[in-house]
Amino acid sequence: MARSVTARVVLAVGAVALVGVVSACGASAGDDKDPDQRAFALRGDTLTVDSDDSALEIVVVDDAKAGTVEVTRWFQGTVALGRDPEVTWSMKDDRLKLRMHCSGVVADCAAKHRIEVPRGVAVKVEDGDGSVRARGFEAALSIRTGDGSVQVTDSSGPLDLRTGDGSVRAEVTSRTVRTQTGDGSVHLELGAVPDLVESRSGDGSVTVELPESTYRVTTETGDGGVDVSVPRDESSSHVISVHTGDGKVTVRTAN
Repeated sequence: MARSVTARVVLAVGAVALVGVVSACGASAGDDKDPDQRAFALRGDTLTVDSDDSALEIVVVDDAKAGTVEVTRWFQGTVALGRDPEVTWSMKDDRLKLRMHCSGVVADCAAKHRIEVPRGVAVKVEDGDGSVRARGFEAALSIRTGDGSVQVTDSSGPLDLRTGDGSVRAEVTSRTVRTQTGDGSVHLELGAVPDLVESRSGDGSVTVELPESTYRVTTETGDGGVDVSVPRDESSSHVISVHTGDGKVTVRTAN
């Protein structure tokens, strides 16, 4: 009996030590110096990215081959007392599926994907957990992530950006912008007069910077100040709607 108890104690101490080692290291996908690359065929004009747990960078490339999506993958993972970690990717019906398998008593993994698409391709992103960065879009872009920040730049197509927990930032010339975050700030910089901006935050400030024009503005905040300094006209066709449960609302002319 004593020998069995001793063995259990040794295993417990060893597991604690492993937890300490893995926690101290912290996996970073950027540490992968030899990323994998693969090209996938795209048959239509809309790509859906289905990711469970990865940081995503999605960019439009002018010289990209038509009907082809290029993906680069970085991955680092450590699992003790469990199955070896792995990442998988596949394309079916223009749906790019990215998965990471990392489980065990002690597990620490991180993945990042860079996805290059031809100009004119619309993209829908469904990311369970991870930040999303996108740039260069003239076609529609829709992003949903359960937990992670969202950032879009250098884009003019319609935007629909949502995160359950994270900030949203966009520097674009899009005519239609919709954003929503459950917990995080929103900062929108519009380089062209938009037709519609709708922004919602459950807990966080919202700032919208606009070109000089007149706007029909509606705002609401449960707990926070409101500062609207753009010219207002209830008959304007340029509509700005901002709501936050807890945070300041700012709608101002861009510098």
